Amino acid sequence: MLSRFVLALALVTGVSLGSASGAAAQEPDMIFKKSTVWRALTPDDKLAVYGIDDPLVEGVACHYTTPERGGISGTFGVAEEVSDISLSCRQIGPVKFKGKFGQGDVVFSERRSLIFKKMQIVRGCDAKRNTLVYMVYSDRPIEGSPKNSTSSVPLMPWGTEVPPRCGDWVK
Repeated sequence: MLSRFVLALALVTGVSLGSASGAAAQEPDMIFKKSTVWRALTPDDKLAVYGIDDPLVEGVACHYTTPERGGISGTFGVAEEVSDISLSCRQIGPVKFKGKFGQGDVVFSERRSLIFKKMQIVRGCDAKRNTLVYMVYSDRPIEGSPKNSTSSVPLMPWGTEVPPRCGDWVK
């Protein structure tokens, strides 16, 4: 009964299902999916690998793997996804900052349930080591999730270009 109420409330208030929103409202690039649970008449549960570029730091890309539920609830986009998300970020070219950023600013955000749960990738700077640090986690207003994953990107020379100091770009 409660789930029908939540679904009706979401539809009435115009909450979009599975929408991505982030610092640059970018859509992640789907790299591939791998089935983990076979289901006879509905889509399988899967692990999906996505790639995104940091919208504020040119030359850095992240890949994350997230479980996607199949079944009837997954088919209709109403399944609450689990919080097990892994993250890997790398320097893929010369690093250029497009602007200043705050510690923990959101790089990418995506809904993980009909209304409340959200996955976020955030960025920080370890100025002492000149390293960008990315963390992925899922949150929920009432009961958060301690599950998270962290990836570090040491800023290195690319060709003859000297890398910028990330500490110079923190607000």
